[in-house]
Amino acid sequence: MAAPVPFTDIGKAVNDLLGKDYPAGSVKLEVKTNTFSGVNFTATGAKDNKSGVINGELKTKYTDKRNGVTFTEAWSSSNLLTGEIEVADKLARGLKLAVNASLLPAVGQKNVKLTTEYKHSKLHSRTNVDLFKGPAVASDLVVGHEGFLVGGDVAYNVHDGRVTRYNAAIGYAVPEYSLALNASQACSVFSGSYFHRVNADLEAGGKAVWDSKANAQAVGIEVGAKYTLDRTTFVKAKIDNGGRLGLGYTQVIRPGVKVSLAGLFDTTRINENAHKIGLSLLLESN
Repeated sequence: MAAPVPFTDIGKAVNDLLGKDYPAGSVKLEVKTNTFSGVNFTATGAKDNKSGVINGELKTKYTDKRNGVTFTEAWSSSNLLTGEIEVADKLARGLKLAVNASLLPAVGQKNVKLTTEYKHSKLHSRTNVDLFKGPAVASDLVVGHEGFLVGGDVAYNVHDGRVTRYNAAIGYAVPEYSLALNASQACSVFSGSYFHRVNADLEAGGKAVWDSKANAQAVGIEVGAKYTLDRTTFVKAKIDNGGRLGLGYTQVIRPGVKVSLAGLFDTTRINENAHKIGLSLLLESN
């Protein structure tokens, strides 16, 4: 039996439906290459259409499947260096240990995180210790049974002696549909979502969000759908109660080449410059 999803993935299906494949407001290029020795290279670059700023990153990932070790390092255009070592299923089945380090040489800012993750047929737990910020300890846990999920997330700053974050979520997920209720930002923002795989070609979902601390006590509602035209092409659409309409088109032109076009349009300001369009191109060697 598969382990429950991690806490951050409760409600992921509808979040992906409403958030992924909408590269509006930017032009993005991503190139992935793989070697026979298990080394993966990823180069990404994105230009913000409004500011003209271009951000990029070079990432290398090496996986030693025999020994269960993965090493990842990255260097971004903001001169941020990161590295991570993961060891999975060596000390115990379902247990992953990781060390993540980052360095920003321009200001001498550095950070190290120690992470443990354990997966079992009935639970999924993660804990990380941020050594330089606090230090701080963050942990989340999800318990699952026959599709039902109950989870919580908490962070504690050792130096200040206080809880800095706590969230909770419950959900129910089966292959055809899923439901989720989330309480985030110290249980002050509440959201409910549903996802429905209507058939092999059509997916639909919606999400409602209420911020108990906001001046306006209105509930934000967003609904969307994805329709698969053929094996290589799908279209997406979404709209919220503020009149913002999103449209997306994604096609695999050939194996290893995928392009996404998207636009976000404010239907209440049709004649104004309040709309965003964007493009994403993925090149990948198999």
